[in-house]
Amino acid sequence: MEAAGEEPLVRCPVCLRELPGAHINSHLDRCLQAGEGEAEPGSSPLCKRARLATAPLDGRAEGEPEEARPGAALPVFSLFHKGRGGQSPGAAGRRSGAGREEAALKPEDGGSAAASLARKLEGKPLAELLRPDALGDYVGQERVLGAQTLLRSLLESHEIPSLVLWGPPGCGKTTLAHIIANSSKKNGTRFVTLSATSAKTNDVRDVISQAQNEKRLFKRKTILFIDEIHRFNKSQQDTFLPHVECGTVTLIGATTENPSFQVNAALLSRCRVIVLEKLSVEAMEAILMRAVRFLGVQVLGQGNKQSSSATGSGSESSEFPVYIEEKALNTLAYLCDGDARTGLNGLQLAVQARLAAGKTAPLNIASGGSADGILVTEEHVKEGLQRSHILYDRAGEEHYNCISALHKSMRGSDENASLYWLARMLEGGEDPLYVARRLVRFASEDIGLADPLALTQAVAAYQGCHFIGMPECEVILAQCVVYFARAPKSIEVYKAYSNVKECLRTHTGPLPPVPLHLRNAPTRLMKNLGYGKGYKYNPMYKEPVEQDYLPEELKGTDFFKERKT
Repeated sequence: MEAAGEEPLVRCPVCLRELPGAHINSHLDRCLQAGEGEAEPGSSPLCKRARLATAPLDGRAEGEPEEARPGAALPVFSLFHKGRGGQSPGAAGRRSGAGREEAALKPEDGGSAAASLARKLEGKPLAELLRPDALGDYVGQERVLGAQTLLRSLLESHEIPSLVLWGPPGCGKTTLAHIIANSSKKNGTRFVTLSATSAKTNDVRDVISQAQNEKRLFKRKTILFIDEIHRFNKSQQDTFLPHVECGTVTLIGATTENPSFQVNAALLSRCRVIVLEKLSVEAMEAILMRAVRFLGVQVLGQGNKQSSSATGSGSESSEFPVYIEEKALNTLAYLCDGDARTGLNGLQLAVQARLAAGKTAPLNIASGGSADGILVTEEHVKEGLQRSHILYDRAGEEHYNCISALHKSMRGSDENASLYWLARMLEGGEDPLYVARRLVRFASEDIGLADPLALTQAVAAYQGCHFIGMPECEVILAQCVVYFARAPKSIEVYKAYSNVKECLRTHTGPLPPVPLHLRNAPTRLMKNLGYGKGYKYNPMYKEPVEQDYLPEELKGTDFFKERKT
């Protein structure tokens, strides 16, 4: 008990340690900061549980320090302390990305390599487990986030502008936002995450209202991350405009769709669009090797030598270790088509399937040596992906990119490229009738009178696709595409019709009337008015007939000649 003249003690609400009142503020600041990692030295991390278990048994005064209680450090139920040591209850869930990886790499005593690996793969997907927390661990996007780039400099200096991250799935948009979130928390900035797939306008307004209060009362910035921002309609996107303009929130949006079409022009003018490309094969190989080290799987095929896991533990210390062929990793890096999420989850599925099968085989892990283990091969990886992962969105930009490439390849008479782009669309799930309709248009626009049978070929292809559907109709479309690529090209009709449309658009005043001799006269009144008078019926004449068919103002016009603009 404290003497009467001493300053009364105040209990810290975080670690429950009792300190003099003059020191509580500084201690509380340190304690809150230490809550993200380890507990402050000298504090009793588990004293909250211990207090509930031992206070009735102690009989001491309420103000007595927890350290003085004999049973304060040991709760009645020892189950609460099992395997925790001196760590706070939530410390294991607050590890950084590197900390999570190191902890997962430590093999548990008494367990086999396969059992330890199975435990690591439980719960979250591998792509989520390996999501980096620091910019230095971010792989790929060197053009945007490489050394000395503007965006990297801004992120490192914590000066984050409003951004729209545009890129294909699995290229690192959400991961980059996750890194910004970790960095902003250390800098005292508030970071809020919403998904446009589930959030409503009221949710956005609530976040903005809180951001206004934070800025007014505490001078604290707010970063708002909207995943799949293209799912918000135009009116919902308008909610951000005044608040992004005045700096109430810093907006970071992630989208797989072209922002030019899916995001308001007014909002785009207030944000910087960052284009993220799909990951290269080299970047995918680096990501997959990091995953292999994280799982403790050993790679076979690197110069006929065994590649040990990052823990340094070899097959000697584990029963039935797990191996993966280097060729399998290389194949996976190619097949995932730059999508890190697909690659990591495909690796996870292949490894889990092999662990579930539980079949071991003798393996040559070094020259002259062999061991039993579980092997993940190239075929297992392909089976995990089921098929080559083709990036194609029937309603998105890739849809228009591929049909444009097909059109231009046929126009350029490149039959190989034409077949490739056709297959990209069909294997990606495109409607074959859409492709057939585009071929009908191509037959007249780009081939025209150079080969009048092209239109017949296109219509027949459309009817064939309509009759039998996919996948049987793919060869019909392939035949038509190759025919068009090899056919002679002529845009004579296309240009002439374009000239006629231009003539109509640029005509001043009322359009000229149809000449009387070209008008039909089904009634006596029309005949009396001069309709059809002087018309020469061409089949009745053996020699060519001289007769005007254009209006008086357009006599002598030749639409097949190049018109001056």
